[in-house]
Amino acid sequence: MVAAGDNSVSVTVEDHPVVRLDDVTVQFDRQAVLRNLSLEVPQGQTLAVIGESGCGKTVLLKTIIGLIRPSGGHVWFDRYELAKMRKPLLMRIRRRFGFVFQQAALFDSMTIGQNVAFPLRQHGRYSDAEIREIVRDRLAEVGLPESILGKKPAELSGGMRKRVGLARALVLDPELVLYDEPTTGLDPIMADVINELILRSRRQHSVTSIIVTHDMRTARKVADRVVMLYPLSRLGPGESQVLFDGPPSQLDRSTDRRVVQFVRGEAGERLMELRRGSTHRAESGDG
Repeated sequence: MVAAGDNSVSVTVEDHPVVRLDDVTVQFDRQAVLRNLSLEVPQGQTLAVIGESGCGKTVLLKTIIGLIRPSGGHVWFDRYELAKMRKPLLMRIRRRFGFVFQQAALFDSMTIGQNVAFPLRQHGRYSDAEIREIVRDRLAEVGLPESILGKKPAELSGGMRKRVGLARALVLDPELVLYDEPTTGLDPIMADVINELILRSRRQHSVTSIIVTHDMRTARKVADRVVMLYPLSRLGPGESQVLFDGPPSQLDRSTDRRVVQFVRGEAGERLMELRRGSTHRAESGDG
């Protein structure tokens, strides 16, 4: 066993990974989004996946939970290869996942209480009294009062909806929680509230977490490990799609200029590439 993380939260990592990708490629028609990607996420680790738009971060999340089947390679959760599982077993395995969507993805026609209870009712193993208690506990855990149970999502602020989404993701006590841009669209204070709740959920539930984010404050604060992906269209032949894989404290020490520019938010050579592309299109008559 090894201890994971730069952060103050102590996490014990088991010997076998919760998630393993072996040489995974995902391609839509002729366009590859992920290419020969291999990745292991040990139990208890919080992994942040960063990278510019179009590098395949959300596709990676969907591939990990079996919503997208890889064009090549293998995806494992625990000791199960997802692509080889029949749908009933895959659905049971997904009970062990929690997913926090980018825009919370709450059901507009349902109350907050009904939204958070939805996974519990779908799996049908709980009495109404048990559901009410679990829902209240999860909302309290993310700092939301019982008084919002009867409200609709449209009556809540963006930050509150994000917290409801987190409560729903945790309602089945998942072993793996996946976050798709959890702080997008939030002001800095509310973004930090979400970061603190991610840390708290790790302490209280001992979950493994994978967080897709553009927010470097989130990556630095909550992650034990950061992986940076790069768009395939901008890589050279045979070049790895993973530009960085290590603790967040090492990001600023990377010798890869693409990593440094992304972390610092500097347009740098990317702006020059866009200008060259615009000039090429104009000269060829495409612009």
